[in-house]
Amino acid sequence: MPTLILVRHGRSTANTAGLLAGRMPGVTLDERGAAQAAALPARLEGVPLAAVVSSPLQRCQETVRPLLDARPGLRLHTEDGINECDYGDWTGRKLDELTDEPLMEIVQAHPTAAAFPGGESMRTMQHRAAEAVRRWNRRIEEEHGADAVYLMCSHGDIIKSLAADALGLHLDQFQRISVEPCSVTVVRYTRTRPFLVRLGDTGDFASLVPRPDRETEGSGGAATVGGGAGAP
Repeated sequence: MPTLILVRHGRSTANTAGLLAGRMPGVTLDERGAAQAAALPARLEGVPLAAVVSSPLQRCQETVRPLLDARPGLRLHTEDGINECDYGDWTGRKLDELTDEPLMEIVQAHPTAAAFPGGESMRTMQHRAAEAVRRWNRRIEEEHGADAVYLMCSHGDIIKSLAADALGLHLDQFQRISVEPCSVTVVRYTRTRPFLVRLGDTGDFASLVPRPDRETEGSGGAATVGGGAGAP
């Protein structure tokens, strides 16, 4: 079965503004995010890609654009199944305002019980993303063979939930996983089980240096959602 490269989009304007972007329109890559996207072709140089698949949101499609420009033979496929979690009424809110919401504690500690007001549950999010990957695995294998490699560009909570699925982790453990903007996570699928080959690889260790301005997309930090509703 194919190998899947999961790329979280580059740093966005919502990350730097401290907003839970969700599916809010008009969220683009910021200057750093654009630089991260520009570096992606070199990071993946030599890796044959059968397809590039993206969330429909602008920040993901901007992230893969330099890669597509560097490989004119590839075209972009858009997949709704790997769209960002629908945070409903939380969409567009300041992350520091959400820390006092009773639901945030559930999002962090017991995400299988978390459903966003006016949005979707985290269980639904993981299920639709995992089903999308399984559909694409079948398609890629049929069209390009069992050893093919393909790429999906998505969002923090989506990628964390897919990594948890690959590891056989309960969704309640997925907040222990961290994926930085424009990080690369790789899952090699086989007939009997998947193997997590890379997790949140950015190619450097800058993210380990303490800094006061740690950006989140949402569900990515101690009290965040959307980069994951609980990831750094």
